[in-house]
Amino acid sequence: QVRLVESGGGSVEAGGSLRLSCVASEVTSSIRNIRSWGWFRQTPGKGREGVAILNSMGRTNYVDSVKGRFAISKDNAENSLYLQMNSLKPEDTAMYYCAADLFDYYDLGTVQGFQYTGQGTQVTVSS
Repeated sequence: QVRLVESGGGSVEAGGSLRLSCVASEVTSSIRNIRSWGWFRQTPGKGREGVAILNSMGRTNYVDSVKGRFAISKDNAENSLYLQMNSLKPEDTAMYYCAADLFDYYDLGTVQGFQYTGQGTQVTVSS
């Protein structure tokens, strides 16, 4: 079991930026076995949506609506995953979740089904 804890959410005006962080800690499994990391978001009306993914080969993938605005990155030394979000829009408002899996994935549709998921951090963007 790998524990994921997100932080960095908050309220921001449209056009602003936020940086989400996700710290991973081991409970019964080794973080070194994780091969895919990602972020997905959830809203009451839209359901869950994969936002970004980073796999062990260094490949990244983003949902079209955030391309050019969001960037996923990882600090192996700190066991931390990040999501830099720039030029935020009201439609980015959602609960954002960090996720990790033992297999390599590239398809954004897989992120919300990853084996390990955090508790989420709320992002609210006002117009």
